Amino acid sequence: MTTTTPSSFSEFRRTKIIFTLGPATESEVMLEKLILAGADVARLNMAHANHEWCRTVIRRIRAVSARVGREIAIMMDIKGPEIRTGDVDHPIVLEAGQIFDFTVRPGAERDGAEEVRSVNVNYLDLVNDIKIGDTVLVDNGLIRLEVLEKKNAHIRCRVLTSGELKSRRHINLPGVKVNLPAFTEKDRADSLVGIAEGIDFVALSFVREAADIETLREFLRSQNSSARIIAKIEDQSAIANLDEIVRATDALMVARGDLGIECPFEELPSIQRRAVKCCLDHGKAVIIATHMLESMITQPMPTRAEITDVANAVHEHADCVMLSGETTVGKYPMDCIAILEKVARRVEWEDTLPMPDPAHLEGDKFKLLAAAVHLADQIPGSALLTFTRRGFMAAGLAAMRPVHAPIFAMTNSVETLRQMRLLRGVEPVQLTLGSDPNDTIENAITVLVRSGRLHLGDKLIVATDILTHDRLVDSIQVRTVR
Repeated sequence: MTTTTPSSFSEFRRTKIIFTLGPATESEVMLEKLILAGADVARLNMAHANHEWCRTVIRRIRAVSARVGREIAIMMDIKGPEIRTGDVDHPIVLEAGQIFDFTVRPGAERDGAEEVRSVNVNYLDLVNDIKIGDTVLVDNGLIRLEVLEKKNAHIRCRVLTSGELKSRRHINLPGVKVNLPAFTEKDRADSLVGIAEGIDFVALSFVREAADIETLREFLRSQNSSARIIAKIEDQSAIANLDEIVRATDALMVARGDLGIECPFEELPSIQRRAVKCCLDHGKAVIIATHMLESMITQPMPTRAEITDVANAVHEHADCVMLSGETTVGKYPMDCIAILEKVARRVEWEDTLPMPDPAHLEGDKFKLLAAAVHLADQIPGSALLTFTRRGFMAAGLAAMRPVHAPIFAMTNSVETLRQMRLLRGVEPVQLTLGSDPNDTIENAITVLVRSGRLHLGDKLIVATDILTHDRLVDSIQVRTVR
């Protein structure tokens, strides 16, 4: 039975923290503070970034990480397909009951154009994709309209919810499958910059099916990039195709902003739980994003509801929680990191029940890793140790969700080290992997002791291969640090 006996690892945080870079956090001084405070992944939001800025901040992150001796990962979040309204000279005040047009070809003739106001839309095929009776949501759902009729050049709607329409507002179409490409020309150009600078992850927005991920994967292969893919689920199509998306991707992001607009809001908690469980079943990393500590953009303390939201994500065993506006333009980015740290550690240490093994991970290798985790759960105060060149062993152990044991993952690749920053419970460490497994284990223990991660008397569950009769054999060992 697992206990909560204090150990050397009682302060170890398992849930990883992603922060979005922006004016509040892009300086060398702030980056150093964030990295030393425990941030694991820096996110670049390409909806609001240019290429020169990207190159500058990526190089800055790498330089600061090297200087402080803690390499973090970089995620490029590409914009994906997007429907927006055009520019307006002045905000248009819309009242419930009014008739309003969306025009796909500027200047096209409209019936009753003198009486009906309109705004242009950047997607020409909108008329073909949408149906009479569909709902159009504008500006994060603040303005709601119903489609009454459509013609070649425009869509006529009735305003259901009053609001003020400004330039370039985002449009959501709940339940409507649009024929926009998943990977746009802008995404391609942005990704090329990220690949050239060595980004670790590409987050693909508005993923609707597994084929969207394969399109991006083929592009990354063509560029000889080993960046991993994070699929962002943001609409009803993604929910319908969740299982195939999780199978195809390297990691999943539950992007609750657009998801909360595209789906009924009362369904959002269930969707989040279902997405996390699906990732756990397939052994894939999962990120909970959007509005984690939204009030802290302007306030020094979070709301009680936000604290509970973060705690729920940790309790559900998500790999990562993500900050957006809180660290791009917020007044208190360091406080946000500190609060996520405190909440995660508190919830993790109270959570003492072992997780069921992932439903869809099979094979002798995964059985070995599951046995190592079960053993660690039975030995209070123990840690797991493994060795990996591409992150497979660490990802497998993380998928088994050890209750309290940290996973020390030794790798000779700094690229793999950065990518393992996304995995729950994994502490990646760079180490030269020798030809003799026993020597490599001893070297790893020495490095971990010298860095303060291990102490004399600590128990280690080592999941690795050993050399016996001139061949490598998978093994589990129990060692005591001496």
